[in-house]
Amino acid sequence: MASRTATKDIITLRGSAAIVSEFFGYAANSILYNRGVYPEESFAKVKKYGLPMLLTQDEGVKSFLSNLTAQLSEWLESGKLQRVVLVIMSKATGEVLERWNFSIETDKEVVEKGVTREKSDKEIMREIQAIMRQIASSITYLPCLDEPCVFDVLAYTDTDVAVPFTWIESDPKLIANPQMVKLHSFDTKIHKWLKSSGHVHFHQLKIFNLLSGYPD
Repeated sequence: MASRTATKDIITLRGSAAIVSEFFGYAANSILYNRGVYPEESFAKVKKYGLPMLLTQDEGVKSFLSNLTAQLSEWLESGKLQRVVLVIMSKATGEVLERWNFSIETDKEVVEKGVTREKSDKEIMREIQAIMRQIASSITYLPCLDEPCVFDVLAYTDTDVAVPFTWIESDPKLIANPQMVKLHSFDTKIHKWLKSSGHVHFHQLKIFNLLSGYPD
């Protein structure tokens, strides 16, 4: 009787960077929708990762996220990106209400030697599906945001990273005495995406945010 083996797909550094940066775009949209940062009617339903997803139709937010994911992809390819944080703040006071921390571990051998890794596309998609479902269920365990909010995105990079003029060095926008909720992770075998909502302290990294700021 013939044995059955799982099909593995070749993952390159550029391909992994594209997977991870695209994932963040969809995750950010899901967070903004599920946390009520923008009106429900400003999102449109699409199919992605085998799931119904919601994408903003606001041109300002779309442009912001498009520029963001393009830069994240470049930093991921260079192995210089350590963490991305989506911050939700009070529109009236600027108080930080939530920090969605996305920590990234990169296979340095792939960056330095250009080797590839193997992992099934279906396996990666299943891991991403688990994260997206957890974001969608966040309204059941996170406190209600009962005031108008805005968002910003911070990128934690190596100190020697080349930074475009559209980004500026930023403070970490911390939360005093935070409560933390750990969520699922996914792994392309090149980039491992570890995720939690809350606050984590960092050292010896530069922190930047997009100069255009967060859309109102």
